[in-house]
Amino acid sequence: DLYNVDVARFREVFSNFRQIGIGNDFCIVDMRFQAKSGSVNLPFRFDGVMMVWCIEGHLKVSFNLMEYEIKPNSLFICVPGNVLKLNDIVGENEDLHYVCVAMSKEFASNQKIDVNKAFPKGLALIDDPSVRLTDPEASMLAVHLDLMGKMTESDMPYKSDCVLSLWSSMFYVLAGALDRRADMADSVNESTTRSRLLFQQFVNLVSQNYHMHRNVGFYADKLCLTPKYLSKLIK
Repeated sequence: DLYNVDVARFREVFSNFRQIGIGNDFCIVDMRFQAKSGSVNLPFRFDGVMMVWCIEGHLKVSFNLMEYEIKPNSLFICVPGNVLKLNDIVGENEDLHYVCVAMSKEFASNQKIDVNKAFPKGLALIDDPSVRLTDPEASMLAVHLDLMGKMTESDMPYKSDCVLSLWSSMFYVLAGALDRRADMADSVNESTTRSRLLFQQFVNLVSQNYHMHRNVGFYADKLCLTPKYLSKLIK
């Protein structure tokens, strides 16, 4: 059976690592190399938003049954509903060091971001949830995380709101990295661009209607396509 994990369970599993947090809504875990427990090796669905920043070393992660390697100075983003499995580290790497930020869906939904900018960035993570950072982007991320940590450990009022604002700011740092990745990608022809646009529209429709409509015909009709063509395009 699939192992379901929320922030509370996540903090419990990684309790042997240094971590700070705000109840069961938000936490930052500083992880370094050590023998992993069996529970970490199981595939699980995280019920929230997770960001893994690899600082040193290499990790292999299965994301919706596809394996990715998280290299130094790269981010790995997971949104609710995705299935993860933390695989073996690459090589004998005792310098492995990564930071994980985890938050509940409720906490993440309160962040203040431009939805029109957020949606295309989220789609880019469907193809590849790993984002390589430049040195300036990594430095900016480190500043945000350091300030989040200090705010989380403080007894200041409204610290949850402060952390949310910092997370929203960090989103735009990530958005810039995704824009840069897109600019570096090979140019695509007009047919592929149209297919990608239809795919984006399809994902948007599914996110809005999947609770009520799970028939291909419904989505094909909304996109003015035949069910057969839509199935082929998505595949």
